[in-house]
Amino acid sequence: MGANVKTIERKGSTPQERFYLLEIFKGMATTFGHFIRNLLDTRKLYVRHYPEVKPEIPVRWRGRHRLTTHPDGTVKCVACFMCQTNCPANCIMIEAGERYDGKTEKMPVKFNIDLLECIYCGYCVEACPVDAIRMDTGIYSVIDNNRESFVIGLDELLKTPGAFSEEEYKKGGA
Repeated sequence: MGANVKTIERKGSTPQERFYLLEIFKGMATTFGHFIRNLLDTRKLYVRHYPEVKPEIPVRWRGRHRLTTHPDGTVKCVACFMCQTNCPANCIMIEAGERYDGKTEKMPVKFNIDLLECIYCGYCVEACPVDAIRMDTGIYSVIDNNRESFVIGLDELLKTPGAFSEEEYKKGGA
């Protein structure tokens, strides 16, 4: 039994193709042509004038985290550790304590998120059974001078407002 062998012609065997510098110069000619065209006619360039003009952020965009509260101001988080368990980056640290307001059995005493470790995947939001954690703050630029300020705690998570109304969030989440 003979095998069917297909012979394929090898490309790059002509002297013009073997002299690769000619191909490099062709590519550079194309690049410089685009550069000069954009330099002379800037009307077709798409430029964002950040930070003067802020980008439009859709409702489902995942930004910095926040914790939601009940209408009476108490934290919705029941310290079930679902967000901490589902986090692939292990950037959420929760310490639970007893709750005395009668809503649930426990609440977070410490709730820290390390923003430098976070990959902004949104698994914590999906895992939360009581919709306590959200990533709808509209904060897309997180900058500072030291590493310690990127670990945000319970107080900062609670005081961060949402960027969208509840109706927009529910409609965008469907």
